[in-house]
Amino acid sequence: MPHSVSAAKRARQNQKRRLYNKAVTSNIRTAIKKLKAMVAAGNVDQAKAAYATTSKRLDQAAAKGVLHRKTASRYKSRLALLINRTAAKK
Repeated sequence: MPHSVSAAKRARQNQKRRLYNKAVTSNIRTAIKKLKAMVAAGNVDQAKAAYATTSKRLDQAAAKGVLHRKTASRYKSRLALLINRTAAKK
């Protein structure tokens, strides 16, 4: 239990931010899993469309501080590489 008003406020803010960060992270992970499933199924065109939305979500998360900007960039790079390699095989 916080002993001061400022400590109580900080605890409320931390909880609110934790829930927001958890929701955004979950949303990103789900989008990445769906994109990988599309690539595995061979739906490259759908995967390219999904990549655009996933990339946007990653950039927004990086802008808000949920993810580090280099982490978001790494995810985007690896997903693009996966899609491009799959497209080249066909």
